[in-house]
Amino acid sequence: MGKSNITERNFAVTMEAAADITPFSNREVKSSAFTQLFREPENAAQLYTALDGKEASPEDINYTTLEDVLFVARKNDMAFTVRNRVLVISEHQSTLNQNMPLRSVIYYGRTMERLVEKRALYRNRLIPIPTPEFYIFYNGTQPYPLEKTLRLSDSYIEKPDSLMLELVAKVININLPENHAILRKCRPLYEYSWFIQRIREYMRRGQERDTAVIQAVKDCEKEGILAEFVRKYGSEVVNMLFTQFNIDDALEVRYEEGREDGIEQGRKEGKEEGKEEGEFLKLIKLICLKLKKEKTVKAIAEELEEEESKISQICAVAKKCNLDVDRIYSEFQAVLEKDDGKAITGH
Repeated sequence: MGKSNITERNFAVTMEAAADITPFSNREVKSSAFTQLFREPENAAQLYTALDGKEASPEDINYTTLEDVLFVARKNDMAFTVRNRVLVISEHQSTLNQNMPLRSVIYYGRTMERLVEKRALYRNRLIPIPTPEFYIFYNGTQPYPLEKTLRLSDSYIEKPDSLMLELVAKVININLPENHAILRKCRPLYEYSWFIQRIREYMRRGQERDTAVIQAVKDCEKEGILAEFVRKYGSEVVNMLFTQFNIDDALEVRYEEGREDGIEQGRKEGKEEGKEEGEFLKLIKLICLKLKKEKTVKAIAEELEEEESKISQICAVAKKCNLDVDRIYSEFQAVLEKDDGKAITGH
């Protein structure tokens, strides 16, 4: 594969020139369109009502969202109190992170630091705190259950019969075709899902990501979807979505650079076998990222400068394994061992 001279910084600068976007950094976290939409108390109240079945008004909403906690490039997490409850909510458009319960417990701890006066912790009187609820809205492109429960204890090294600390997070698939009941109960959430799906539909038809985003915004204005949101934030919505859809591309650049670094390290250490396996594993990761964008085998082969037959073979296994990188690699292990890696890696 030819060596790429694209770096993450070059990528951000290119996008800025193309779309007049300010590059992001660890110190400049951009809100996602999702968090910006539900930063409006009216929308947050509707979301709470849909989740808990209890009526809430905008006046009941008190935001406790933390800055720069769970994601360094895009703020896709938020928290707010509603009377006697505090909701911690996260949106995910990529493969769901299985560490979300762990991240949520860290987020919750820092939220409590804001809600509870430090001096009060040392008083004998019991401190009343709002009941926490943790929700993850999945809006990715891979198949996912309508609902799923993630637990902090799933990551415990030892699992005693009686747990002293547990956190339960409810994952809800809000993709429009899945038609979860919450989309019928919360109009703003339905319209947001409609918006994201429209962008993906344009991309599936062959439009560039940026063109698809802009066209979807125009469709919103035309069809009255998120009309007030689009009117209020205008081009800022487009910038949010550019950043949002740029995340996967930025990760893809990291994989590419990691692949090159792995090859160079392998040469230095003279570990040819380790180099080949590491190169193949990173190739699988790159292919999975491109399959998530629904790119064809031919397009992937051209972009990665690999033989189409080789890419086709890996893609077939990748789809069978639901793009699980570890499972895909394991599927090829027998072939790699039998043929000394030559059948797939070509070395």
